[in-house]
Amino acid sequence: MKSQQEILAALMKECGLGEITEDIRPVSGGLMHKMYKVRTSTGDYAVKCLNPEIMARPGVFENYARAEELEGILEEHKVPMVPAMTFSGRKMLEHEGMYFYVFHWMEGGITDQNGITEEQCFQAGEILGQIHRIDPQIVEEAKVSEDDQAFEPKERSVAATEITEPELSEINFREYLSLAKERKSAITLILEENLDLLEEAQNKLNEARKSLPQITAINDGDMDPKNIMWCDGKPYVIDLECLDRDNPVAACVDLALQWSGTLNGRFQKELLSAFFRGYLKAYDNGFQGYENLFGIAYTWVEWLEYNLRRALGLTGGDEEEIRLGEEETVSTIGRIRYLNSIEAEVCETFRSYFHHRM
Repeated sequence: MKSQQEILAALMKECGLGEITEDIRPVSGGLMHKMYKVRTSTGDYAVKCLNPEIMARPGVFENYARAEELEGILEEHKVPMVPAMTFSGRKMLEHEGMYFYVFHWMEGGITDQNGITEEQCFQAGEILGQIHRIDPQIVEEAKVSEDDQAFEPKERSVAATEITEPELSEINFREYLSLAKERKSAITLILEENLDLLEEAQNKLNEARKSLPQITAINDGDMDPKNIMWCDGKPYVIDLECLDRDNPVAACVDLALQWSGTLNGRFQKELLSAFFRGYLKAYDNGFQGYENLFGIAYTWVEWLEYNLRRALGLTGGDEEEIRLGEEETVSTIGRIRYLNSIEAEVCETFRSYFHHRM
């Protein structure tokens, strides 16, 4: 079996990027995929090796293709980002049964989550607003005429699409706890101690999703602090594989909270307000009822389920994958506990901010 060094060397040569001139260096930071810095005779590149377990999922290639198409739209609208390179019309590359993306290497630094500034929050919010304003679509109930043809909606400022039911979370945490006990997993105790909280968080998430305004837009749901790189003080979005159409209000709530310090247990209302100032400067759809949507923050229960499956060996991963699943399970439950503790303060910040805007 070829080594990773040999595989990447062959990949770069196949792409016409020259011969490798230094040892390939792993780059830290990815939770799902592996990233490497590769120096060749033509320059420096970042190569992302996509997780084989992710690539085995049904519909994954369609999801990546949609993300690539949307990435192209963002490029056309000059959203500051680091897009994947294209080779013979393709962004995703296959070699030796593995899948890769190649990027031009950019010197810079990832956001320091312990030192996020109001200006950084403002700029991050502004970028998200730039993305959401590209193609917003009001979602309304489809009407049917006598000949069963969909009735065309009246002309409005944004396009309209057919209504769909909100996608609700249906995680059975009790089943995962039972399996954890059966397998004597290291996550058993923390899952048992927080079972009621996790079920409450999921219920609040679902209620918030039911309350969302019916609108969709292009969205980067993964645009948290670790996925913005700063170069000479300017922000660039990286890791755009999660691009899709989604509810922009839900995305704004979720990312505003992540940028305001909830990821490391240091929520600051000033950062939350700064993110919204940037977002609303770029895109304001008129919605103001954010205080009723705190439950969106509990989207973390879905990331938790993914890691519960990893920790319990349900994804077919090796010991390292199980260990990572255990670590992320503990970390994510801690984050959900913290969100629960600041719910009243966040809702009051929302109320105060939008009251003063009126």
